[in-house]
Amino acid sequence: MQADLIIVGAGMVGSALALALRDSGLNTLLVDGGPLQVKPFATDAPFEPRVSALSMASQRLLERLGAWEGIRARRCSPYRDMRVWDASGTGQIHFSAASVHAEVLGHIVENRVVQDALLEQLHSSDVQLLGDARVEQLRRTEHGWLLTLGDGRELRTPLLIAADGANSAVRRLAGCETREWDYLHHAVVTSVRCSKVHDLTAWQRFTDDGPLAFLPLDRQGDKHWCSIVWSCTPSEAGRVMGLDDEAFRATLGAAFEHQLGTVLEADPRVCIPLRQRHAKRYIEPGLALIGDAAHVIHPLAGQGVNLGFLDAAVLAEVLLHAQQRGETLADKRVLSRFERRRMPYNLAMMASMEGFERLFQADQPTLRWLRNVGLRLVDHHEQAKALFVRQALGLSGDLPELARP
Repeated sequence: MQADLIIVGAGMVGSALALALRDSGLNTLLVDGGPLQVKPFATDAPFEPRVSALSMASQRLLERLGAWEGIRARRCSPYRDMRVWDASGTGQIHFSAASVHAEVLGHIVENRVVQDALLEQLHSSDVQLLGDARVEQLRRTEHGWLLTLGDGRELRTPLLIAADGANSAVRRLAGCETREWDYLHHAVVTSVRCSKVHDLTAWQRFTDDGPLAFLPLDRQGDKHWCSIVWSCTPSEAGRVMGLDDEAFRATLGAAFEHQLGTVLEADPRVCIPLRQRHAKRYIEPGLALIGDAAHVIHPLAGQGVNLGFLDAAVLAEVLLHAQQRGETLADKRVLSRFERRRMPYNLAMMASMEGFERLFQADQPTLRWLRNVGLRLVDHHEQAKALFVRQALGLSGDLPELARP
């Protein structure tokens, strides 16, 4: 099978890129190891454990791709405020959408909901879909790339896009180098129901073991639910995972200082090792890496998928403009335009999250005092907070056309 462009990985980012290229005249093939089917969704179903905090920029992109309506029809939870505080002191900070005259700071959405809404649009597009197809071998040829699937089928393309996640097979098979390190932390993830409503607020407490986030969820109007992301040391994560349900709810409530009252219910827990990873290059001739295949960031601020969506939007913009000019899309000079726009931004975001993570893990009394003073100072500086909010919302910076206001 031959295609002008093959995207490997039909997750949220790969699917967004494929939709951004629909109706372009390009023969686009989207390949994934799983079945590319939209599953029936029940609004009263238990929450999926993995969620994303979608920024306004991501919402605009999803609206223009036609997927936002499908997300709203399923389930999404807006939040207007964010409250962050340090368990080792009195420092705290409050961010509000009202500070920049916005209605919300973002939406907490289950990854599966975003994925299915994108797949719905793909099934009615001119993008070719190939599910249950795992890439086992990859070879560069005179005319591009030869992909060999697990069942022996072969695919050919001059331009290959890796959107197949943090453990990207394409990145590994193509020999792309990465810089990576272990955070020595695991994230315990689940959904819980509390005795108090979350008040459309995302809460984050920095504990001695790591950050604990309560992200607001909404099930048929019930605003007592939150998604939990609890970052802690491997030994502590093992202990938390081994607790029975009653003990887990009590331990979680105490770690959160009972800000939302008693934890009444808890869904099954998932434990995810945390690792930072960044590709040394996002591109080679005829190859580009996007999303988690290019960079994996700490879940501290929920920015991972937002960075990936911007990758997809910028790459689509670069390719479509090059197509209009009659350039060869697989040319390294064309793909370098994508890398130049995305790599500095992603590196800056990763560095800032790394700095936050290290600062709040520091035990020295002087650093504890400084971070608490800093939080209080910033909390009283409305202009500084507004700049942070505008950046998080996607209201500033080098935004691609699909994500602009």
